[in-house]
Amino acid sequence: MFFQVYGANALAQWGMLLVVLLGLILLNEFARRTKTGGIITFFVVPIILTVYFIAIAVGARAGASWAVNNQTHVFMNGWFHYAKLYAALTGCIGFMMIKYKWGIGAKHWFKPFPFIIVAINILIAVVSDFESAVMGWNKWWLSSEGVWLYGGPHNVMNGIAGLLNILCMTAWWNVYPSKDKKDMIWADMTWVYILVYDIWNFAYTYNCLPTHSWYCGIALLLAPTIAAIFWNRGGWIQNRANTLAIWCMFAQVFPLFQETFKDGRQWFSWAVLPVQYPEGVETVKTLYEVAGGEAAAVGTTVDSVAANPTAMIVISALALAVNVVALGYIIYVSRKRKINPYKQDVFINQKYYKDAMARADVA
Repeated sequence: MFFQVYGANALAQWGMLLVVLLGLILLNEFARRTKTGGIITFFVVPIILTVYFIAIAVGARAGASWAVNNQTHVFMNGWFHYAKLYAALTGCIGFMMIKYKWGIGAKHWFKPFPFIIVAINILIAVVSDFESAVMGWNKWWLSSEGVWLYGGPHNVMNGIAGLLNILCMTAWWNVYPSKDKKDMIWADMTWVYILVYDIWNFAYTYNCLPTHSWYCGIALLLAPTIAAIFWNRGGWIQNRANTLAIWCMFAQVFPLFQETFKDGRQWFSWAVLPVQYPEGVETVKTLYEVAGGEAAAVGTTVDSVAANPTAMIVISALALAVNVVALGYIIYVSRKRKINPYKQDVFINQKYYKDAMARADVA
C-alpha cells in the first residue's frame, strides 16, 4: 500500500477520491464540448482568480491580516504551483486555438505548440524533483509550501525519467482538430505514452507533492486516462491539460481541502499521507518539534527522524525503466521504418492510433 488509507478515516478518504475523480471528468466534459464551456473555464475563471491572487500578494506585502493568513498565501505560495497553474492554462488555451482554428492555431508552424507546452510542464516538475534531491539528500526538508519532503536518489531517477519522457513524445507536427470540434487530436500519443507519462507523473507527485498525491497523483491522472480509453481517443493530452488546470485552480484557492500542516494537523478527515511518513501525522509532528516548531524555516533539514523511502524508490525506478523501454522502442521502430519520429507518426499499427485518426480533421 502506497498510502495510509485505512482506519477511521478510510471511508472519507476513498469516498472523496471518487468525488474528485468524477468532478474532474464532468468538468473536463463541460470545458471540451462547447466553446462557451471552454471560454468560461479557461478564460473567465482564470482572469477572476488572477485578480484574486494579485490582491492577496499586495495585501500580504502590506501586512493585511486577511491576506497574510489567507490559505492560498500560507500553503500555495511557492513558485511551483503558480508555474504549473499558468503553464497548464497556456496549454489549454493553445489547444483550443488548434481545435477551433483560432488565429495562429490554424497555422502549420503552430502545430508543435502542444509538444512545447507539455515539455515545459514536464521540465517544471523535473526541476522540482532535482530541487528536492539537492535540498534534502536522504533527509527531510521543509518546502516553501510547508510540506516535509524526503529527498534522495528517487528524485534523481524520476528527474531523468521526466527528461526521457519529453523525448517519448512523437509526431510533433501531426496534431489536428477533431471532426466534431470537441477535441485536439494527437493520434500518435497512444496508450504507450499515456502509460509511461502516468507512471512518471505519479512518481513525481509521490516524491514532491506527497501530502497531495492521493488526489493529484491518482484522481487527476485517472480522469483524462479514463476518457482517452473509453470515449475520447486521441484527445488525452488536451484532457490532461484541462483537468490539470481545473485542479490547480481549485487547489490554489482551497489548499486546506487536502492539506496536512507542517505540524501534523489536518483540516479534513479525507486528507491523506503516503507511507514515507512511517507513523503518519505523528511523524510530521515529530519533524515539526525536532526542527524547532514555529522557528522552522523554508529549507530546514532534519535527518534524525525516520522515513520510509522504499515506495518512492520503487516507483521512481519503475518510471525510469518504462521511459527507457518506451524511448528504446521508438528508436527501434524509427530506424526500422527509416523515419524521423518527431516529424512522422510512429504507432500507426496500433488500434488506438487508427481510432484517433478516424476522428481527426486532417484537411
